[in-house]
Amino acid sequence: MRNATPTQDRLIAALDLPDAAAARALVATLGDAVSFYKIGMELCMAPGFFELLDWLKHEQKKVFVDLKFFDIPETVARAIRNLSERGADFATVHGNQSIMEAAARAKLGHTKVLAVTALTSLDQGDLDDLGFACKVEELVLSRARRALAAGCDGVVSSGLEVPRLRAEAPRELICVTPGIRPVENRLEADQKRIMTPTAAIKAGADYLVIGRPIRDAADPRAMALAIQKEIAEAIA
Repeated sequence: MRNATPTQDRLIAALDLPDAAAARALVATLGDAVSFYKIGMELCMAPGFFELLDWLKHEQKKVFVDLKFFDIPETVARAIRNLSERGADFATVHGNQSIMEAAARAKLGHTKVLAVTALTSLDQGDLDDLGFACKVEELVLSRARRALAAGCDGVVSSGLEVPRLRAEAPRELICVTPGIRPVENRLEADQKRIMTPTAAIKAGADYLVIGRPIRDAADPRAMALAIQKEIAEAIA
């Protein structure tokens, strides 16, 4: 049984932009083509981050705050509590069991806590260099198991690992998948483990995070609508 995710919400457009004004302009351009947005580290370092979050909620948009919190459990818990009070729908943590448990306990209302597994910018060679004595898939599965045990709602994972995740936790786990690239988009150097929207949905992803293919398109709204159509067809 899959999570009952509304089709329109499955596309999360990443607002990877230099400032809040540019983010608001892109949201206005996309209009009703996108209902869910990710705001992350780049915007957090610019003025107006929290005002942007509040504005998105006022515009009836869902918001994924992707800051990958990694600190002592109490500090992470307070950060998650503050985001919950502002209405954030998703928030990410990136740490050990006690960090994930603290985040899960601190969430309020409809806020979902997602554990980061392995960044899509990392491949097996990168993990070897970092000292992980395991395959990428095994690391992702281990992180997912621990996240569920800690009370997290789901994980952020490449679509390449989603089939195994689904086999082990088909009902409970929310799978948010970045590194999504439409077929016509070339591979960027910093994204190594990627999938098309159709492949990721068919693999079992619930949400697809897509940034540059929409942001940098000649017609961002047309690109978003094309991706929404592809997602709907993959689900059918």
